[in-house]
Amino acid sequence: MTGEKLLQPGDKVVVRLTIRTDREMEFVHLKDLRAGCFEPSVQLSGFRYRESLMYYQISKDLSENFFFERLPVGTFILEYPVYVARAGEYSGGISTIQCLYAPEFVSHTEGDIILVQE
Repeated sequence: MTGEKLLQPGDKVVVRLTIRTDREMEFVHLKDLRAGCFEPSVQLSGFRYRESLMYYQISKDLSENFFFERLPVGTFILEYPVYVARAGEYSGGISTIQCLYAPEFVSHTEGDIILVQE
């Protein structure tokens, strides 16, 4: 369940990630773990450009990975579509972002429960 709408197999969901930075960083990795019911819509890896932000996106079995060579100060929104593959109750994965040059700069989201009805 997302907000007020119950999900069903076959539904398309857009995952939205918001990044807020108060300092410029280089070589940043963002890993977004997907819930077990989601299958990525775009499975090809490659460079993407959005909101004056260039990054490399890799879709794996369990996660969506984003690599930033440079992450400037500001707020950025990344989105990617997924499809609901099966019914059930799933725990939504957490997202972790970390600067690879300075690993002490790390942050993560909290998990969530996703309900999919048949």
